[in-house]
Formats: sequence, structure tokens, C-alpha cells
Amino acid sequence: MRRVTLFVNGTSKNGKVVAVYGTLVDLLSVASNKLGIKASCLYNGKGGLIDDIALIRDDDVLYVSEGDPFFDPQNEAKATSEPHGAHTDWLTLNIGGRLFTTTRSTLVSKEPESMLAHMFRDTSKSQPLGAHVALRLREALLLNGSLCPLASDVWGNKQDRHGAYLIDRSPEYFEPILNYLRHGQLIINDSINIRGVLEEARFFGIEPLADQLEAAIKSSQPPDDHSPISRKEFVRFLLATPTKSELRCQGLNFSGADLSRLDLRYINFKMANLSRCNLTHANLCCSNLERADLSGANLDGANLQGVKMLCSNAEGASLKGCNFEDPSGLKANLEGANLKGVDMEGSQMTGINLRVATLKNAKLKNCNLRGATLAGTDLENCDLSGCDLQEANLRGSNVKGAIFEEMLTPLHMSQSVR
Repeated sequence: MRRVTLFVNGTSKNGKVVAVYGTLVDLLSVASNKLGIKASCLYNGKGGLIDDIALIRDDDVLYVSEGDPFFDPQNEAKATSEPHGAHTDWLTLNIGGRLFTTTRSTLVSKEPESMLAHMFRDTSKSQPLGAHVALRLREALLLNGSLCPLASDVWGNKQDRHGAYLIDRSPEYFEPILNYLRHGQLIINDSINIRGVLEEARFFGIEPLADQLEAAIKSSQPPDDHSPISRKEFVRFLLATPTKSELRCQGLNFSGADLSRLDLRYINFKMANLSRCNLTHANLCCSNLERADLSGANLDGANLQGVKMLCSNAEGASLKGCNFEDPSGLKANLEGANLKGVDMEGSQMTGINLRVATLKNAKLKNCNLRGATLAGTDLENCDLSGCDLQEANLRGSNVKGAIFEEMLTPLHMSQSVR
């Protein structure tokens, strides 16, 4: 029968000798009972994770953890052998349960007036605190119920059983701050909220970083006035927004802007001013243009698959050669839209919803309107010559003066009975 000695991860005291039998789960259960922890991982002396009981040999020394990474017990021995407060260059921080290993010089040198610098600076080299850092420290002291005036005494003397310094902050937002202190560059992953990082920078008193973050947030937002947004401003706005985040441009003023050939899929332009915009060959697939002002805009060759244009105003706009037809079956919805005088010649509009829309004097020559809903639509003086209206619903529509020459399929009476 094999026997092993078990220690709690990161320690070399109070070990327990146990017999190895059954499965790895059985050994973890025994370790939990013997060591008084909820054992979930086993490491050998070199930090290797043991995932098979067959890897364990007789008289092995193993370290048991509750899921945290391996912590070398030699670090604990080194820490206990040093006088209290002695300088050690390498430090481990426990930020909200997540471990970060860095050097004291990283925390102190880059921003010497920050709270982190005052927390981990050699006490013999302490400097007077700045007003901002002093305020943050006062808040921390109140939260900790302490009246101690030194930053190092707020958290520096609070360590977990492995010797890591405990700081009750968000690890997700702390990581970009630590990297900034390491190499001076602000790098934030798309999945991290930049405002959270800003709050941490303010908390730790890193003012230069806070200034950078505020500038980044400001540049990622569209202007808050009513002046038109330029293409350059909007492209910057697009690039600063994660692709998985909803981009809301409700009510914004893009009047006269050149937005041609941009990828504008799924963007919310509800009630936006897009009058006289250049949107040629733009990808507006599934975008929301409900009640938007598109009067006089140029959308020639645009991709409008599944677009929502309910009650929008596109009077006098050009939509030649547009594609409204979605192969997946998602139909474009232009119900109630004002399309007076629009030029939609040669557009693909299979299954499009134009119910009660106004198309007076519009040019729909050679359009594919198969299965389109045109019920109650105003088609007065509309040019529908060469169109494919097979199975289209024109019931109740106004076709006074409309041109139906050279139709690809005959128009049945049942399609247009009022």
C-alpha cells in the first residue's frame, strides 16, 4: 500500500500521512477530512497538477488546494525567515480572489504618488501623501475601521494564508492597471468595460492613467450637440465599439455625411437625420431606420436585407439597384414609409412589405416585387413597367395613372380588387 504526506497548498507545516487507495476522488475526500479544506486539486513538489492516481508514488509529498494555483511552500519559508517589513522585490497580490505576481518596483516606480506606491514602498523611504491619494486612503481606512495613517497599514499587513496581499477590488479592472504600470501602455480587451478601469485608476490615485481613460471614453462617444457627424467621426465611433455591442445612433444628425461603402449592419438609426447622406453600396442589413429622415439620400446599390424602415421619410431618395431580398426569409419592412418620387429602378424586393406606403411618382421600373405586400399603397403615377408582380398583394392600393407596361407576369384581378 502506498503512503503519501499531504500539505495544504503553499505550506510545509501540519502535514498528514495518509494511505492511497481507490480513485483520485477518494484521495481528495480523505485530504478534505484530514486537512479541513475542500480539496479539489493535487500538486507535486514542482507544481505539477496530478490528474491520475496512478502517477502517485509511495512516500510522495503532495500539496492540496481548493482550486487555487500551486504556491511554492519555499516562498512561505522565505517570507517567515525575513524580518517583518523587510524588502522583497517579488510580491503576490490577491485582488478579489485572483492572484497577481509582480515586483515592488513595478508598483512603486511608474507612478510614485499613487496609492499602490504608498502601499508597497519601503517605509523608510515614505513620502508625504498627495491630496488625492490621502482622500482615497481615508475612504479605505473608514471601510476597514482603522485610524492608521499609512497606506501600507490599510492592506499591506493583511495577507492570505499563502502570503499574498489582500486587496478587495475587481481583478478584471485591475489587470489593465498593472500592465500599464509594467510597460506604460494602456491596453484594454474588448470584453472589459473601460469605465470600470477608469474607476480603479481613480481609486488607486493614478491620475495620468485616469486622464487617458477619460480621453478614450470621450473619443468613443458621438458628439452630444446637434451638428452633423462627419464620416471620420462616425468611423472612429464604429472602431471604438465592440462588434458584439449594440450601436445605438437614435436621433443623431448625419445630414449630408458620406457613409458610403461602410458596414452598418444591425445599427439602430431610429429617428436619425440621414437626409442627403451618401449611403451608396453601404451594408445596412437588418439595420433599424424606423422614422429616420432619408429625404434626398443616395442609397444606390445598398444592401437593405431585412431593413426596418417603418414610417421613414425617404422622399426624393435614390435607391437604384438595392437589394431588399434576404435568402434566409427575413423580409424588409417599409410599412407606412414616405417614398414619394424615389428611384428604385432595378431593385430586388421579393416579399418586401410596402403596406400603406406612399410611392406617388416613384420609379420602380424593372423591380422584382414577387410576393410583395402593396395593400393600401399609394402607387399614383408610379412607373411599374417591366416589374415582376407575381403573387404581389395590391388590394386597396391606389394605382391611378400607374404604368404597368411590359410586365413579366400578368396582373390578376384578385391581386388588385379594392
